[in-house]
Amino acid sequence: MGRFVTYMSGAAILAASFAWPVGAEQVGEIGVDWAGNDIVIEAIADPDVTGVTCHLAYFKRGLIDRLANGNWFEDPSNSALECQQTGPIRLGDIDRSKSGEDVFRASRSIILKTLRVKRIFDQSNQTLVYVAHTRELTQGSAKVSISTVPLRGALTE
Repeated sequence: MGRFVTYMSGAAILAASFAWPVGAEQVGEIGVDWAGNDIVIEAIADPDVTGVTCHLAYFKRGLIDRLANGNWFEDPSNSALECQQTGPIRLGDIDRSKSGEDVFRASRSIILKTLRVKRIFDQSNQTLVYVAHTRELTQGSAKVSISTVPLRGALTE
């Protein structure tokens, strides 16, 4: 019994350690099954572009699912992304290269997997392109979500 309690405590600490990523505000949570698995919805304000907010939805495995499947250390790579203009858009000092820059990142495993939202500036179409993807050390993920925000009349610094 003592070993089970130790595992339960470790799993609870681990689950809490990547429940709410820095830079995001949780705005919703939908329970999807009896095992405690949830879909979490977070609002992410772009730190370098005022007036743009992205909403990111992702799957968060519950403690019962972690115990039952023995995979304690990671959540799935699945996510969905939608970005909108939520006020007057003002571009700060953003990366204008083709590779863009991270707007948000959160750990999806204890070491090797990170959920990221990257912003790419499409100069010719005057559009911000936001891409949610998972970066893994050993193997990339093909699971991608994309959203665009047109810059009609946006102010640049």
